[in-house]
Amino acid sequence: MAHTHSATENGKDPAVKKIWRVFWILLVITSVEVALAFLHLETGFPSKLFLNSIFILLTLLKAFYIVAEFMHLGSEVKNLIMTVLFPLLLFVWFIIAFLMDGDSWKNMRKNLAPGTPAKVEAPAHAPAHH
Repeated sequence: MAHTHSATENGKDPAVKKIWRVFWILLVITSVEVALAFLHLETGFPSKLFLNSIFILLTLLKAFYIVAEFMHLGSEVKNLIMTVLFPLLLFVWFIIAFLMDGDSWKNMRKNLAPGTPAKVEAPAHAPAHH
């Protein structure tokens, strides 16, 4: 049995290079997220709303990158990509709508629970009694 050097043994296999490139990119993005979390815990900077927005954007970036690389949508025609992304966006909207509706029901049930005193506000034009 003769031993031959293949492209894979030399580490020049394009698929292996692609996997390592994806690994390093995802590692950098995740490291940035972790660093921002520790920065926020130690200093309070950036604000929680801004930090959550950054986390959401970085997570979406990772998700789109994973989909483009491992589901091979990055090299597909635009119509196929839209066929996948449009229902996904509708699904995200669906989840947000149901979460907002559930929160509204929760608040309504809390405000209308039996034994809860009704909130009565004095009219703005009524004189104050001393």
